[in-house]
Amino acid sequence: MCIFCKIANKEIPAKIVLEDDQVIAFHDLNPQAPTHVLIIPKRHIAGIGQAEPGDEAVLGRLLLAARRVAEQAGIAESGFRIVVNHGANAGQTVFHIHVHVLGGRPMAWPPG
Repeated sequence: MCIFCKIANKEIPAKIVLEDDQVIAFHDLNPQAPTHVLIIPKRHIAGIGQAEPGDEAVLGRLLLAARRVAEQAGIAESGFRIVVNHGANAGQTVFHIHVHVLGGRPMAWPPG
């Protein structure tokens, strides 16, 4: 079982900011911005490349949760970044799909 599955199952503690029946959001342990929250589906999907046609609803739920996280953090109006990495070359280190919500400071482009 991956670390994010353990967080979703409450086997590992996390600073949870949002949760519903399909997704859970928690603060990143290595924040890259004043607000840095990860949102994961409770069901294991390794990455966007492993998502299947039946996963549309949960993938959409991740993005709607990102908006809710930004609103709760007070960064919805000033702007925030949503990042989904896929694969080692993109920087994915935990192979459970997750959305990063980053904000609270100006972001540069290109991102990295």
